[in-house]
Amino acid sequence: MAIRVSVQADDEDECVEGLARLVDAGFQPVMMPRLMTDDRWMARAVPAPTAKAPAADGRGPAVPG
Repeated sequence: MAIRVSVQADDEDECVEGLARLVDAGFQPVMMPRLMTDDRWMARAVPAPTAKAPAADGRGPAVPG
């Protein structure tokens, strides 16, 4: 299941602010604010991928025994 969140706003500034709040909460933008055909603003974001720590030898993610 894919998780996506959207911001809908009356104007561009409000949409930008909403997207910034999602980024602050750990989301990654996938659609920057854009004016839709019905005269509303929309932006989309998804949860940011979690980076795995490299193994002690630096060759990639550590895999438990």
